[in-house]
Amino acid sequence: MSSNHLTRAGVALAVVSGLAGGTAYGARELLQRQAAQARRAIGKPLGEVAPSADRHYKKKYGEPVDLLVLGDSIAAGLGAEKPKHTLGGRLANGIAKHAGRSVRLRTAAVVGSESSMLAEQLASLPSSYRPDVAVIVVGGNDVTHRVPVSESVRHLAEAIDELRARGAQVVVGTCPDLGALRPVPQPLRALGSRASRQLAAAQRTAALRHGARVVSLSHVVGPFFYTFPEEMFSLDRFHPSAHGYKRTAKAMLPSVLAALGVVQAVPFGHHAPGVGGSG
Repeated sequence: MSSNHLTRAGVALAVVSGLAGGTAYGARELLQRQAAQARRAIGKPLGEVAPSADRHYKKKYGEPVDLLVLGDSIAAGLGAEKPKHTLGGRLANGIAKHAGRSVRLRTAAVVGSESSMLAEQLASLPSSYRPDVAVIVVGGNDVTHRVPVSESVRHLAEAIDELRARGAQVVVGTCPDLGALRPVPQPLRALGSRASRQLAAAQRTAALRHGARVVSLSHVVGPFFYTFPEEMFSLDRFHPSAHGYKRTAKAMLPSVLAALGVVQAVPFGHHAPGVGGSG
């Protein structure tokens, strides 16, 4: 999610309005003050443009895999200092290493995107483009902008359907746990954590129903962001650092390789459609 959207729409996670209808005025005032505090703490030190990682990786390996990455600023790689350190760059290198094939990466993800913008990202692709595997990471901005969960997952499901119609295997990384954001004070952070986990659970259900593989990011990589925030977060303490992307890509890679038929077994936190997942 982009720092711009965060600062404008409020790291309040806009969860203020998501509290039970009878929330006391004093509690709302507290949350609003905390949102302002978080906005000041985070700022926009990263700008709004992620490094461009799109290229043909390991050409000498031949038989290219076409990898598409869709979603928000995590998918785009905001916070990485070099293209190869973005989520797409890390995944491309990981696929090449384990599959022994070259990888053509195309990133349609846009910093600041909500799930509703996946359709626009798909529309930006040539009609003839047929990725072998598509990775989607989205949801944080839906939480901060108070998008209803049902609306978010509807847009995600529609994107999965279109990608599968193009012949792509799809891997969804569910909404990260916003409770790891240290600049957001309590109790606001706890509310953000609850809202993001609710969205992640709904994304998992919808994605599996529509034939995508799912990686529960809060389970497979979230603990690293909680335990080692200085290492895992970039300068703004909101987007992943190069190391954070390395961990996230490593966590997602098993499902991407499974989607390509390179591996069969996947670890805890990875879920396959039709078989109930594996943790």
